[in-house]
Amino acid sequence: MATSIRNAAQEDVPALMGFVRELAAYEKESDQVQMTEERLLEDGFGPTPRYHCLIAELDGTAVGFALYVFMYSTWTGTSLYLEDLFVQEHARGKGLGVGLMRRLAQIAMENNCSRFQWQVIDWNSSSIDFYKQKLGARERVEQGDAKWLNYIVDGPALAKLAAAE
Repeated sequence: MATSIRNAAQEDVPALMGFVRELAAYEKESDQVQMTEERLLEDGFGPTPRYHCLIAELDGTAVGFALYVFMYSTWTGTSLYLEDLFVQEHARGKGLGVGLMRRLAQIAMENNCSRFQWQVIDWNSSSIDFYKQKLGARERVEQGDAKWLNYIVDGPALAKLAAAE
């Protein structure tokens, strides 16, 4: 079985959308997916790309993806943020997940990133084990008494905030 990791192309958007749906189902959040193929195409391959994506292949067939963006920290500079990583169940255990993460680490190094980071749902013990055991990743532990919290503004709250004077 031949495996490969490559940059996504416009032609991969239907497969990418399928992976997004499969990942959402795995995370028990299928009803939260609002993405469309058209938006993925525009946002990833339009005049101002908003994300980058790698495709994992098994015997020439796309079986997984890693979607990432670059962020900027005023303290440390550029970082690579992994939004989603997914490999179809039948293709797991063949090195594709490690291959995707290795390529992302290489991209981070090539772009002088200070870090490569992502989030994982707390109940996803198989992914947590994979990150720790196969990749040597560590959970980010806060220093001192500080605890950083993640916030989000979306939907009607986002529209209200944008309209505020």
